[in-house]
Amino acid sequence: MKEDKSPKDINDKITKEPNAENPYKLLDLKLTKTGKWAAGVPAVISAFSDLIEEKTLVRGTKALFKMNQKGGFDCPSCAWPDPDDERSPLGEYCENGVKALAEEATTKKITADFFKQNSVYDLAQLDDYQIGKMGRLTEPMYLPKNGMHYEPISWDNAFTKIAEHLNALESPDEAAFYTSGRTSNETSFLYQLFAKEFGTNNMPDCSNMCHETSGSALRTTIGIGKGTVTLDDFYDTDVIVIIGQNPGTNAPRMLTALAKGKKNGAKIIAVNPLPEAGLMGFHNPQEINGIIGNGVKLADLFLPVKINGDMALLKALEIILLELENKNPGKVFDYDFIKEKTTGYEAFLKQFDHYNLDELVQLSGVSKEALYEAAEIIAFKKRIIVCWGMGLTQQPNGVEMIREILNILLLKGSIGKPGAGVCPVRGHSNVQGNRTMMIDEKPTNEQLDRLQAYFGFNPPRKHGYDVVRAIKAMKEEKVKLLFCMGGNFLSATPDTTYTASALRKLNLTVNVSTKLNRSHLIHGQEAIILPTLSRSDIDVVNGEAQFITTENSMGVVQSSKGMLKPVSDNLINETQIVCKLAMATLGNKSVVDWKRYHDSYDDVRDAIEKCIPGFENYNEKVRQKGGFHLPNAARDGKFITKDFGERAPFTLTEIPRNELAPDEYMMASTRTHDQFNTTIYGLDDRYRGVKNERRVIFMNEKDIAQAGFKAGDKVDLFNYDDDIERIAPLFVIVSYQIPEKNTVTYFPETNVLVSVNNVVKDSNMPASKYVKIKVRKHDPKIYERINRL
Repeated sequence: MKEDKSPKDINDKITKEPNAENPYKLLDLKLTKTGKWAAGVPAVISAFSDLIEEKTLVRGTKALFKMNQKGGFDCPSCAWPDPDDERSPLGEYCENGVKALAEEATTKKITADFFKQNSVYDLAQLDDYQIGKMGRLTEPMYLPKNGMHYEPISWDNAFTKIAEHLNALESPDEAAFYTSGRTSNETSFLYQLFAKEFGTNNMPDCSNMCHETSGSALRTTIGIGKGTVTLDDFYDTDVIVIIGQNPGTNAPRMLTALAKGKKNGAKIIAVNPLPEAGLMGFHNPQEINGIIGNGVKLADLFLPVKINGDMALLKALEIILLELENKNPGKVFDYDFIKEKTTGYEAFLKQFDHYNLDELVQLSGVSKEALYEAAEIIAFKKRIIVCWGMGLTQQPNGVEMIREILNILLLKGSIGKPGAGVCPVRGHSNVQGNRTMMIDEKPTNEQLDRLQAYFGFNPPRKHGYDVVRAIKAMKEEKVKLLFCMGGNFLSATPDTTYTASALRKLNLTVNVSTKLNRSHLIHGQEAIILPTLSRSDIDVVNGEAQFITTENSMGVVQSSKGMLKPVSDNLINETQIVCKLAMATLGNKSVVDWKRYHDSYDDVRDAIEKCIPGFENYNEKVRQKGGFHLPNAARDGKFITKDFGERAPFTLTEIPRNELAPDEYMMASTRTHDQFNTTIYGLDDRYRGVKNERRVIFMNEKDIAQAGFKAGDKVDLFNYDDDIERIAPLFVIVSYQIPEKNTVTYFPETNVLVSVNNVVKDSNMPASKYVKIKVRKHDPKIYERINRL
């Protein structure tokens, strides 16, 4: 490790793009064959090697038999639902789930002595992979102003210090309370309750960066910001369309549902710029065919759409469906459904007088023949499910594209009936539950009225900051304290240099965490780390092991009960952290009985039952095996919208014009198969054939040649949005099957290129799948330019 630097030097360096002081060092990149299918024996080997690496093979393997099982604990990674019927005794988990558990169950620990030996400056020079492999946090830590090392602090003193900062603010709106998707329903409810009683709706959360777009599109059209299908619908449907989502990496357990639907006769259409292994085939390691056989071929048709060519593709499909309907009157469109359940049909049809199919085909990047084949698959079927992920939600017109998907389903009458509907595939394990629990910077008056009636205080009505607005408010010093309930704020957010600078302006940053991450190292003038229990840890309150609850991506609320002995006796659960924070901050001014909720999850659930519709008899129903489904009117064919009564509107949308300069490319960031969100498990991307490196840029071979490069060349990446130069240095070109003028990189390495102003219309999410970049030969002096930014 280097010598400690002066506080001034530390601040100067760490506010830059992480590691900007020194040249990035590329590892020994190796390219292998790209995957033709997902899962199988390689996934098992990769998963269990992580348990070995974390020195938790026996402890972790024991826990796996309880993960996603009835009476066990919910997987801490994705939100894909568990089967309602009997679950596999071999395990209801995937490769990523094992890796997530390995990081929780690790026996490696970070103690106060670790921070004494390693300064914040030194730790900040490590990459996110190295930081994440340090182990579990074991005690509260405090970084004083101008300090170079975190120091141990007692729980009571930590809460006293946070309370002093909060109560010294000129306005409650000078604080922001961020939430990660792994937070339980109980914690989320109390967290938003505290923020509101404190006096602010500044509640940015991870939904603001992944599926805010879905909610914005769905609420105004079908009346609910969630999906409308259940897991059983996948087993008994005719067509499954997967657009802008890669299940093999992002939700591997989804592959089992797709395989079962395929076995029962469903056709699968995959729409994505990259031919992802998880869209092509599946080898189920729990079946003989998945081990020694050929597995299951998933996609019947792959449509290699250009980045942001999805809208053109959807409108082209609608034109072809209209053509088929004219040839087969009443056989393609569901006129009874259109008449009884929708509005705006005539205006919707009239728009096609102004569209040209050939032009739409060219804009989409998909051949006319393939589009006709897709339309033929859809045309004469009614049971259609459309799934999507951040490939749609993180584009500037993502809200409109989801509404265009709904237009197709409304034409077909393919929503609100068995085997048909929409399925936004959520990322983190309780991100949907957070929003149900009112983690929302824009709460409705109805929600606030219920809180006021039950608790007796008047919650603030003014909307607060989402993630992007919170970053800008920090930069402008309108927000002076950021409290993060989980997550890795800096690595998850856009415009890394800008965001790091904003964080450094804060008086205090607080992170509730299980492991060390970059957000502990890019901090305010003071910083506190509050270590907490993980999802798999035994949670004992008043001498009795407890359970928490979560909501999966299909609206099922279930219990989760940890079974591993915590790595430290100095950890407390997130619910108790919120209650202690509230008691220290609000004191006698509070009208909420925080001590009661501190001591009883059941009492928290009783309060939720009184304040949130759908949770009647919460404590009783959640103790049932498999939990319970929340009400979903759209699933039942009732579209209760604010502006259209009980009718779903057809939406008129526009085709974007994506113009690039001759030396520009469109970039979408994605994650590797060896990471989940900002947590990096390893340095390989097995399905895309990349081994031992993350700083790569996937490019079309024609683009590589035309630019005078060759595969393997080292390059620097630039973005010039807002007339600001943003630089991501030292990437390696990898030739890949991708549309021309399109590129793909990994995040968080290229978050620095995503302008804080490059956002999705209506949802204000970062548009990380739509970034204009320039690619230039690597300049060893580039780091001097970065340090001048």
